[in-house]
Amino acid sequence: MKTSIVRTLLAAVLGTSALLSAHAATTLTVYTALEADQIKAYETEFKKANPDIEIKWVRDSTGVVTAKLLAEKANPKADVVWGLAATSLAILDKEGMLTPYAPKNLGNIDAKYRSAANPPAWVGMDVWGSAICFNTVEAQKQGLPKPTSWADLTKPVYAGKIVMPHPASSGTGYLDVSAWIQMMGEDKAWAYMDALHKNIGQYTHSGSKPCKLAATGEFPIGIAFEYRAVKTKKDGAPIDIVLPSEGLGWDVEATAIIKGTKNLDAAKRLADFSASKEAMEQYEKNFAVVAVPGIAKPDALLPADYEKHLSKNDFTWASTNRDRILTEWSKRYESKAEPK
Repeated sequence: MKTSIVRTLLAAVLGTSALLSAHAATTLTVYTALEADQIKAYETEFKKANPDIEIKWVRDSTGVVTAKLLAEKANPKADVVWGLAATSLAILDKEGMLTPYAPKNLGNIDAKYRSAANPPAWVGMDVWGSAICFNTVEAQKQGLPKPTSWADLTKPVYAGKIVMPHPASSGTGYLDVSAWIQMMGEDKAWAYMDALHKNIGQYTHSGSKPCKLAATGEFPIGIAFEYRAVKTKKDGAPIDIVLPSEGLGWDVEATAIIKGTKNLDAAKRLADFSASKEAMEQYEKNFAVVAVPGIAKPDALLPADYEKHLSKNDFTWASTNRDRILTEWSKRYESKAEPK
């Protein structure tokens, strides 16, 4: 009798274990351009509510991730994109590569930080915008004045002193170029970039690297974005954060489901989480503006009205003209690109 009971209990335990094992077998392949030092916290929070979903991350710079997704159009490898520029996702949407989905918290997402379609093709997470990292120690050594505007960066005193992201590789680089064209108009923007190019020491393939190079003093001025600038300064680097007076280029980090995923239910759960209050509270730790109003808190290193510093940005225009702009940019400035 006892043997029979033991066997029954053992069978129940084994059956439960098998059920749990099967339930834990869902693995989502997630493509991202999130900063490497953000991923762990986001995944940890996601798994609190979704312990049965494993994430296989594929991470690179925005331009590289976008190119990879487009190259895989006929045979998608990704299930979800979690953290990629809205301008890139708009290209994928135009190519018919996204599955529209309305996450549970969609009603709380600011309309300007999601696609206009209903249901939306992509849903925003946070805004990242331009910032200049200015090494005050190196500047003093070299007698460099602190710039306050984009125009200042074309002054001869900065010749060879500036590093910025390559716009074909980096979303940060592209949002700068796109913003300059939208703010100044085509002719004046290309003239501006011609002048800026004379002062560029190198175009990097990472949006964070210019600020890191400025922090170490390899280049005294790095055009980067506010998350990396704020984190670098908080980590003790001798930099000032400059928000150019003409306005900041910006884009939205967003989430989208790749069409054809074999893990649609799990992908929807990730999209639900990405739009949730819990996720926004994670994004808020890194960015001054998140897609749900009222969650972001002031940062002492950024102005309280940071959002008002963002330039006017037409996502449709930026996405539609991306290839044309990058072709022209490379024709003019590729000679100073960092080796890949």
